[in-house]
Amino acid sequence: MSLSKKEKIFVGILLVAIVVIWAFSLRDVGGMDDLKNMGIGSKWIATLPYGDSESTGFFRLNRINWMTVGVGAAIVIGLIWFARSVGKKMSTVPGRRQSFVELLLDFMYNTVEESITRKEFIKPVFVISTTLFFFITISNLISGIPGVSVSVINGEPVFGLFLDTWYTPTSDLNTNATYAIMILVISHAFSIKARGFKTWIKSFFEPNPIMFPMNLVGELAKPISHSLRLFGNIYGGGILVLILSYMIKYLILPVFLWGFFGMFIGLIQALVFSMLSIAYIAAQVN
Repeated sequence: MSLSKKEKIFVGILLVAIVVIWAFSLRDVGGMDDLKNMGIGSKWIATLPYGDSESTGFFRLNRINWMTVGVGAAIVIGLIWFARSVGKKMSTVPGRRQSFVELLLDFMYNTVEESITRKEFIKPVFVISTTLFFFITISNLISGIPGVSVSVINGEPVFGLFLDTWYTPTSDLNTNATYAIMILVISHAFSIKARGFKTWIKSFFEPNPIMFPMNLVGELAKPISHSLRLFGNIYGGGILVLILSYMIKYLILPVFLWGFFGMFIGLIQALVFSMLSIAYIAAQVN
């Protein structure tokens, strides 16, 4: 891949900016005891003024993570703006940005077309999987870029600038579980539409009625593994890099680690999540 002169200048400025940011932020880095005060692993959770505030159960509908909601909403707005800007400038002779978008869309569409045999489901599955891919990709990529982070100290949110990376919504299991459950519901809804309700029900008792519990557990396990795979890689990767950064106290290597776990691994995990979504739906409609 060759870069133009302007692109080389931009990449150079970006690398210098990252190094300068880390140089200034390292003076504020303490020992391993300060890990609890960093953004990784901290959640800015607020309890809304309704529901049972005394409840300590796992499912509490009156609790909200403001960073997940805020950053997630910002990513959605950014993707909508980007899509509109590309759509307004569509031309028969595409520029670089349009060519890049068309390349990604063509890759996703071909993947869906090869997996889904029923033509009426190709377009909706393409829209669902591509939307998830774009959102999760951006969410994961920002985890490799220094930015605004939040820590909760003594119950109060404390914001930091360039001491950590941008908060990624995919490091919150609620985000991943929501998408995984959505894929589970969509796959079975498509299955009912494709095969009929009776055939769909019958599939849980195949090849023998005694297999019903196993088939049911197998379907319920899909969103669990689907969501935990992405959550574990993003959340665990962030904590691992933070610990290594404190241990080595070196300027360049932490930047490389953030880039590797946040960008390369994040991109792979976004692709894996989308491919599994296509596979789960294809298994129900084919």
